[in-house]
Amino acid sequence: MYFFEMINDYAAYILLGMAGIILILLILVIINIVQNKKLKRKYREFMMGKDCRSLEDNLIQRVSEIEDLIACNKENKENIEIISRSLNNTFQKVGMVKYDAFHEMGGKLSFSLALLNKVDDGFIINAMHSREGCYTYIKEIIQGNSVIILSDEEKEALDIAMDVRKPTE
Repeated sequence: MYFFEMINDYAAYILLGMAGIILILLILVIINIVQNKKLKRKYREFMMGKDCRSLEDNLIQRVSEIEDLIACNKENKENIEIISRSLNNTFQKVGMVKYDAFHEMGGKLSFSLALLNKVDDGFIINAMHSREGCYTYIKEIIQGNSVIILSDEEKEALDIAMDVRKPTE
């Protein structure tokens, strides 16, 4: 008999324990339901997007904008390559020296002008001003050198253009 009484006492404890576990599980289920409702509400708001547009419409618009940007980027790269190729043939370096050619007129009306491209090809224009007129000469420059002997002013203009020396004031 004592055995059955003991089992009844344990059964009461077991029932109380199970009731406590059921109560805790019920509270957890209620918390889960409330959180699920909040999540569903946030999901609906997210899917509506701003101005009642759907997320799909928004994504389609963004993908279209990205495709436009990629096309513009490709076009810009092609234009930059064209400009870069054409810059190799343009005059990028300039050197100029003004001087008095015949030391009789003053005012430094004569000049030597060097125009070179990226690889130091170009020409030097030398304009000598005198009382009788102005004489203009041109000398071809290939890779920074001339086949024809250069005057001191022409050498100075060439050095300035090639950035060998800075212009004098």
